[in-house]
Amino acid sequence: METREFHLKDQHVRLCDLLKLAGIADSGGQGKHMVAAGEVTVDGRAEARKTAKIRAGQTVECLGIKVVVLPRA
Repeated sequence: METREFHLKDQHVRLCDLLKLAGIADSGGQGKHMVAAGEVTVDGRAEARKTAKIRAGQTVECLGIKVVVLPRA
């Protein structure tokens, strides 16, 4: 499984936006479809909320890619 790091610019990022910014989805809309299709987990649990607030310390997985969310640099 590929692992990527994502540094927050604010306190949190919406899940659908994270998928786009991390390069997993081509757009926020595609990210929303991935969440709706059940392809995304947050901290090992399926996540159905497209705009869930993802914060530092959480891990998002989708399509065999793990994104580790880190605090602002």
